[in-house]
Formats: sequence, C-alpha cells, structure tokens
Amino acid sequence: MKTRSAISAGIVGIVLLSVLGITLSSDTTHENKIRIGYFPNIGHVIPIVGIEKGFFEESIGDQVKIETRVFDSGPQAIEALFANSIDVAYVGPGPAINGYLNSENHNIKILAGAASGGASFIVHPNSEINSASDFAGKKIATPQIGNTQDISLRHYLSENELKPAEKGGSVIVYNISNPDIYTLFVKGDIDGAWVAEPWATILETELGGKRLFHEEELWPNNEFASVLLIGNINYFENNKKFMIPFLTSHYETTIWIVEHPVETRIVFNDFLNSYLGQSLSDDVVDIALSNIVITADPLPNSVFSFAERADALGYLGRNGYDLSGIFPYLI
Repeated sequence: MKTRSAISAGIVGIVLLSVLGITLSSDTTHENKIRIGYFPNIGHVIPIVGIEKGFFEESIGDQVKIETRVFDSGPQAIEALFANSIDVAYVGPGPAINGYLNSENHNIKILAGAASGGASFIVHPNSEINSASDFAGKKIATPQIGNTQDISLRHYLSENELKPAEKGGSVIVYNISNPDIYTLFVKGDIDGAWVAEPWATILETELGGKRLFHEEELWPNNEFASVLLIGNINYFENNKKFMIPFLTSHYETTIWIVEHPVETRIVFNDFLNSYLGQSLSDDVVDIALSNIVITADPLPNSVFSFAERADALGYLGRNGYDLSGIFPYLI
C-alpha cells in the first residue's frame, strides 16, 4: 500500500482543526447519535476499519451512538443525506459534487478525503483493445450512469475524439452494477470495463482481464480523489463535541491502515463475510489495496477538475455551477 496517506492525514488533520478554531470542550450539541453511510468496497476501508475495529466508537465515547448504513451507490447515499436518514457519507467525487450543488443552502459539504486512485480500465481477454483508438465499436461497461467511473470513461472518450452510441458515436456504454459487469465479462458480452477496486483486480486475476491502465495515470501527479467524506454541515456545526473526535479518528484510522496492511485485509474480508456472506482471496485484497492510496487529503484540485469534466458532459445542469463553498474548512 502506498504510504503517502499517513503524511497527508496528519497534515490535513492539523490544518482542519486549526481552521475550525474550536476545542473538544465545546458544549454545542444536537443529539448523541451519528449515522454513517459507506459502500462495501476497498475504497471505503476507512469507515469499515474505523467501525469494525471500534476506533470511531473509542474516539467519540460511549455516550454517542453510531449507526451505519451500507449503500450500493453514491446517489443512494446522497438521497439518504437529503432525507436526513444519515449524517455523513463516504462517496465518490461525482455524488459529492451533486450533493453539494443540489442540497438545500449547499449544506452537503466535503469534510475530508478517504482515498485516491483505485480505478482501472480492464480489457476482456478476447477483445483486442490496446489503446484508445481501439474503442470504436466496442462495448464498455461502467457501474452507473453519472457515477465517478462513468464520467471518467466519457471524458476519456471525448479526449480521444470518440462518442458513446447515444450521442451519435460508435462506443456502446453499458451502465450496470459491478456484479452485472462481472457476469457480462464472464460471458464475453463486453469488451472492457472501467471499474473501481476490488472489481478491477477481480476481473484481472479471476477472469483473465488485461489492465490497460490505472486511471490515476491520466491525472496530474498520478492522484485524484476517488472517495470523499461528506456530511451535512449544519449537523456538523451543531455536534462539534463528538464530530471533531470522529473526524480525528478518521485521520488516525487512515494512518493505522497504512501501517497495518495485513490486518486491514483481514478486517475488510471479515466485514465482507459478515455483510455479504463471502470474502475475497487474500491476493485480490492485497493487490486492490496496493492500487489505491488511502488518504485523508481531499485533493481539492482534482475535485474541481472532475466538476469541469462532469459539466462538459452535461451532468451539472444548464445554468453553470459554483463549488466555492464545497470545502468549508480548507485554508
């Protein structure tokens, strides 16, 4: 696992707490409960480890109840935030941006980073795709329309003067769930897939797929925010007494993950086994972890770049957008 995350976590944590200018003795409170949403994948290993190891609970104290919800997609988590059924969530940059722009008074904001990178384009073993010029006429899958990988794929097509079939082009884009992508990959009904870890490694190691590139290779400095911690800022401000310890634990859990890769794999697989009734091979988890940077740095420049890409594709509406308040605690 890449180790930049431990340094980033410490720096960002110090910056955040200094900018907040508050102390843990604050008596501001709303209710002694925090409801956390996340996904059952390796990019969300911070909340998985933080909860399964009891780090979050230890940090915020036994007077505060932690409730969790596991989601299959970012839009589901955003809807739950809008419905006030969760307070914070771990999502990709696409849902984070849409959550901010579409929330009342822009009160859904980015509180920290959680992961960088960890997505790849995997080619089916029977498909002859060796470069962007080979995408024409091919069938490509991403997990969901408008999600992080979908926007990255469509931007990649545009950069290489290609269009999806629904826009008059020759590239057929399927927006389907990761398990369905796996099934079509097995059947040979798709030529490739733009997916996050651990699915990229599963397609590669279990089904003989070829990793054409890691998405971070297409970004400046080989880094982009792939998972972010977002939350209702009103809830955060009203519950600083335990939200600051929670955020501190988020950073400390980041460092623990970097320093304990083997135990992280065990915790992650135990979680999968309890939640899904099955786990992944040690090799798949180890490879997936090595392909992602676990970091509390939200990498703001990549979020702004991602928004530009989403806007160019028509995902952010017709009236323009403004992300000036999406990072409330950055200098």
